[in-house]
Amino acid sequence: MKSHLSVIILNWNTRSLLEKFLPLVWLNSRDKGVEIVVADNGSDDDSVLWVKENHPQIKVLELGFNFGFAEGYNRAISMVDSQFVLLLNSDVAPGENWIAPLLRRIKETPDCAAVVPSIKDYNNPEKFEYAGAAGGYIDLFGYPFCRGRIFDTLEQDDGMYSNPVEVMWGSGAALLVDRELFVDSGALDKDFFAHMEEIDWCWRVRNRGYSIWHEPESTVYHLGGGTLNYNNNRKIYLNFRNNLYLLVKNSRFNLLPATLLIRFALDYAAGFMFLFKGRFKSFAAIFKAHRDFIKRLPSLCEKRKSNLRYVRHTGHDRLIYKKSIVFDYFIKSKRKFSQLNYIKE
Repeated sequence: MKSHLSVIILNWNTRSLLEKFLPLVWLNSRDKGVEIVVADNGSDDDSVLWVKENHPQIKVLELGFNFGFAEGYNRAISMVDSQFVLLLNSDVAPGENWIAPLLRRIKETPDCAAVVPSIKDYNNPEKFEYAGAAGGYIDLFGYPFCRGRIFDTLEQDDGMYSNPVEVMWGSGAALLVDRELFVDSGALDKDFFAHMEEIDWCWRVRNRGYSIWHEPESTVYHLGGGTLNYNNNRKIYLNFRNNLYLLVKNSRFNLLPATLLIRFALDYAAGFMFLFKGRFKSFAAIFKAHRDFIKRLPSLCEKRKSNLRYVRHTGHDRLIYKKSIVFDYFIKSKRKFSQLNYIKE
């Protein structure tokens, strides 16, 4: 029988996480027409063998190479034929009845391309988690933030984000997508390798006239940093580089050159904070990110031209913060999303 939904967990050398979280995924995902898939990105531990021996009911796709998050998911999704696909990190524990609300939202909302659940902290479940909280937004300079999380400030869930709303992006830690639309829209950009590729995809499909939603009736609990922890210099490099990638590819603002100059200055302000703390390799990661971004700028401009040809909708510009979240957070001490009252939910 053809599956209605494929929950795909991308794995790379995370057997310990699979041992902890895969049984929970299976326990809370046994809905009719749902298949659980582990797509292995060329692990050299015994992840695949462990899954086959301990969870024979779970489908395994062996990709044979570490393609990264973006291309790994692209290849895995091309190998299933479900109507919907749910991208799920290997360090996520779904709550009870987490699938039905997501499917209901994407089916009942016109032009909905993707739905994200509430993402809570696995170790501190009353708080939202860094990766996605209650849905994501970006500011004028491309910095991402969330309902329930701005930079390192995680809000406690007191029910203030319990209403379903349209958001700018949903986290790839747990993201339900329409498979056909995902493929037709170009899927994830493999040049990102990992980090922020889902923001890039969400921005692209929003430009095409589709919507992204947060569904609060569904909750997952994310450990975070399962492959790279948040202070890892490789992660810092990817985040700073890819953040510039998505800004150039998707922003429709006419003042993009000036925006990029200000963005560079803000990035180096962060870099000097790293220097002040003695984190010299973190500063070097930002420098390398900028260097590699400049090298790729011609190809990014070509992608930009292609992407902007598909713009069909401009209403979502209201979801882009027309100020600097960096300035508001660090200078004006606006640490909670509710203080950014520009967004009309």
